[in-house]
Amino acid sequence: MLFAGSPEVAVPSLEALLAAGHEVAAVATKPDAFTGRGRVLTPSAVALAAADKGIPVLRPVRASEPEFIRAVRELGVEVAVVVAWGALVPDVLLGVPQYGWVNAHFSLLPAYRGAAPVQRALIDNQQETGVTTFRLVAEMDAGPVFRQLRTEIGDTENAGELLERLSQLAAGELVATLADIAAGVQPTPQPSSGITLAPKLTVADTGLDWSQPDYSVRGLIRGANPNPGAWTLFRGQRLKVLRATVVTDDHAPLAPGELAPSKHALLVGCGAGGALRLDAVQAVGKAVLTGADWARGTRVVAGECFE
Repeated sequence: MLFAGSPEVAVPSLEALLAAGHEVAAVATKPDAFTGRGRVLTPSAVALAAADKGIPVLRPVRASEPEFIRAVRELGVEVAVVVAWGALVPDVLLGVPQYGWVNAHFSLLPAYRGAAPVQRALIDNQQETGVTTFRLVAEMDAGPVFRQLRTEIGDTENAGELLERLSQLAAGELVATLADIAAGVQPTPQPSSGITLAPKLTVADTGLDWSQPDYSVRGLIRGANPNPGAWTLFRGQRLKVLRATVVTDDHAPLAPGELAPSKHALLVGCGAGGALRLDAVQAVGKAVLTGADWARGTRVVAGECFE
């Protein structure tokens, strides 16, 4: 088997496959990258896990590199497994393993095809999601499905928390999928209806629009946490909003973006007369604070507004 993955959420799948007795001939992952304030050259989480287990690591900049294509062919593996690799498998390699490339995707396909299925589901205030294992084809996330597992989304889960939980579910589904393949089970084509897309979320996508309803603003806050982070401007400076709660109690009317600080809470007005309590915020270069503590330290005056 070839295992292709990069971030921490791919590690549970690699470990589960090894624990189930599958031989991993090599791992493909992103090249080492500079991280942290010290800009230290750091291997991916999957590369570290593979090195710890003595598994050879391939680090192509692009999967279409001739050297990588040759290396995959020379491995002679029966199947390749992909979990959050971050690279596109070229058409020329799709048929190289005998049983193809099996991908674990963090949505209930055909919903949320693309790079950010967990983030986009939270932004859309979905109440259910899941994991799908399927065979890769040339079209993005459109291949036939082996298995799907549904799960409810927790009321307070953010993208990082939900993705971590889904990564554990995906590990079990991949082990079961390989058993299915060994038993001769064939995947089922995806339906042609219900297709939605989940493009990568950028900082430009995550600026908060306080004129939107409270649940929509909170959905973006949840979906953008931890990366790239929802943000707003206050006195010309960017402020990340990490957690917020819809205010259900009676409160004084607030215009969209208007702030109402108190000893124990910071409320902000949203569209349609709603409001959010800001539970966790972070100014640039500063520690994470409760909204109330940030407002106190910043000397926010009632009636000031986010820009």
